[in-house]
Formats: sequence, C-alpha cells, structure tokens
Amino acid sequence: MSTFFDNRLKQLQTAHSALISRKNEPVSPGNGIYTRFRYPIITNEHVPLFWKYDLNPETNPFLMERMGINCTFNSGALYWKGKYLLCVRVEGLDRKSFFAIAESPNGIDQFTFWDYPVTLPETEDPDTNVYDMRLVAHEDGYIYGQFCTERKDKTAPKFDLSSATAQGGLVRTKDLITWERLPDLKTPSPQQRNVVLHPEFVDGKYAFYTRPQDGFIDTGSGGGIGWGLSDSMNPAVLTRETIVDERIYHTIKEVKNGMGPAPVKTEKGWLQLAHGVRNTAAGLRYVLYLFLTDLKDPSKVIAKPGGHFIAPEGEERVGDVSNVTFSNGWIVTEKKEVFIYYASSDTRMHVAVSTVDQLLDYVLNTPPDGLRSAACVEQRKDLIRRNLEFLKK
Repeated sequence: MSTFFDNRLKQLQTAHSALISRKNEPVSPGNGIYTRFRYPIITNEHVPLFWKYDLNPETNPFLMERMGINCTFNSGALYWKGKYLLCVRVEGLDRKSFFAIAESPNGIDQFTFWDYPVTLPETEDPDTNVYDMRLVAHEDGYIYGQFCTERKDKTAPKFDLSSATAQGGLVRTKDLITWERLPDLKTPSPQQRNVVLHPEFVDGKYAFYTRPQDGFIDTGSGGGIGWGLSDSMNPAVLTRETIVDERIYHTIKEVKNGMGPAPVKTEKGWLQLAHGVRNTAAGLRYVLYLFLTDLKDPSKVIAKPGGHFIAPEGEERVGDVSNVTFSNGWIVTEKKEVFIYYASSDTRMHVAVSTVDQLLDYVLNTPPDGLRSAACVEQRKDLIRRNLEFLKK
C-alpha cells in the first residue's frame, strides 16, 4: 500500500468516525411544541466508505470515489429491538434511489448504516426508481413497507423521456433483511403517491391513506389525502377512495398534500402528520402539518390546527430541491416521547423531539385556519385581548 493511499484512507476514516460519533445538540428555546437539533442526523457523508470507494490500492491507486452518494433523505422510521431505525432513501450520483437501514442508540445522533442496502424484489414490471418508504408494524404481525415506485410512462411518445407513472409499491418483512414484494396497490386513481398503511385493522380490513393523482406530478382531480379499505394485502385493492383531508385555496396545502408516516394512536385520537405544498414566486414550498382523527373512525378529522407545524429554517432551506421539509417517519417511545424524522430540501435528515402530550395540546388548542385574512386577524386579536387581561392581574 502506497504512502499516499494509506494517508488518504486514514484521513477519510478519521473524518467519517468523527462525524458518526459527533453528539447532537438541542436548539433552545424553541417554540414549545418540539425541540430541533443543531446538526443533521444523516447526510451523504454518513454512508460507509466502502459504499463509495474501491478500497483496493491496486485497482484504485488514487482512492477515488467510484460510486458517489448524492443525498440521504425521506426516511421511514421504526423502534425495533431497542434501536431507533431509519429506512433511508439514498440517492446515488446516477439519480437512482435505494433503501438502506441506519440505526442509532438514542434517536438523535450516532446513526450507523447496516453493511448492505435493502435488497428490494421487483415485480414483473420492474421499477425504474423507488423512494420514500413508510415502515408500519401492523397488528397482523408483519412490518410493511409502502413506497413510491416510478416507471417510464409507456403511453408517452418515444422522444418524451420525462413522462412517468407513480404507484404505491408494497413489501413486507419480519426481520428488515428479507423482504417479500407484494403487488402494487390498486386504486380507482390513475396514479398514486404517499401511500400509508394504517397500523390496525378497520372493520376487519386493511386501511390505507392515499394521494390520488391524475398525473406523475399534478394531482389534477385528486382532492387531497384519500382513504380506502382492502380485504387483503396480497393483493391490496381499494375499490373506493374518499377524501380525508382536502386541498384548500390559499393555504399551506393548496397545490397538493399527502400523508407522512402512519398515525400515532393516543387517548384523544389518531395523530396524523402530513405535508402540504403551495406555490411561490421561488417555486413550490413543502411544509409539515398535524391533524387529529377519530379513534373509532380514523377517516374522520376531529381537530386541525391552522398553519404549518414544521417548515425549513436556515440551511435547511437549501439543497437539491430547496425550500422543502418532508417526513415519512416518526417514533413514539415507551415514555411517550415522539421523534419526528424529517428531510430538508431533498438532501439530508433531521430530527425534532416532542411528546404525545405536547402534540395533543398543539393539535387541540391551536386555532384552525380562518381561511380569510379578516377571520385570522380576529383570532389574533382574541389571543392578544386574553393575554393583556391576564397580564393586568
């Protein structure tokens, strides 16, 4: 081994070890709803060196990256065998995404990837790209993965290399190593994104949240977050989709909205985390929002705070697709702590930590969107009036 190769390898190993072992720091004072942390929890620099470099000096004397990693984002999450696990969307320099499991002992730092990425079986119609897996431990005993499968639109003209189709891919596992591919979810909608499996049976059936779409990007006639029931998972078929949470003009979700991770069951209802998209002069802006649905009927919304819950801040605003926060994973511990895993600008992963009690307080006591400027002013005036009266006491 040459001195150059040896020195460069030691530099890479030292930097990687320092990054993995770096302690994260809470950012204070925050907004009282959740605590953000100073550092991203997973970046493209967190992936193992042996994923990117040929470590044999005979075949890679300059120790070049042979297969670089562009981004690590949009991760599903699961608390499993005492570890915080993320199913990370990893994107190579070739624009292809794949899934890989990273684990942490505490959920906020020291995330380390398993040696190999997920080996995802294909259907008879192979995926061109896969992304944004939700992990759901269902009461039937399986861990299910729901993800978007992208394929070239076969009906498009031959010269059109941008038209694509999106559907809800499904897999299941019991060890997160061996995955069984199931047929793609069938729904009445031409295309699907952001498919999420409800963690419990509803009326003896498997329940899904969907995002019906007419096209690959545009929702078209899709009115928001959908809901449907299937008799089985193999195959999973929805004969009907009803809208649970609709898109609304001049709100954070006027362009499109979609479910994030599977909901969290609480004594007051199902906590739901979703993303909303609006248009701006600088392009689309993705933010996260919460709402609450009924325990007995998870398709019935019972509380819906106005405005966003998490939006990109500071350096989170910059990346491959700027001005984006997206989440498809969160974890609730035995102590009712909630670890909210979100990506910023399609580039890196972050965590925000809260509690079930805090999130219920936020959802139940934050005013809904007034939908008009005049109504929103009255809401704020009411808060000001009550505060001034309290301060006079």
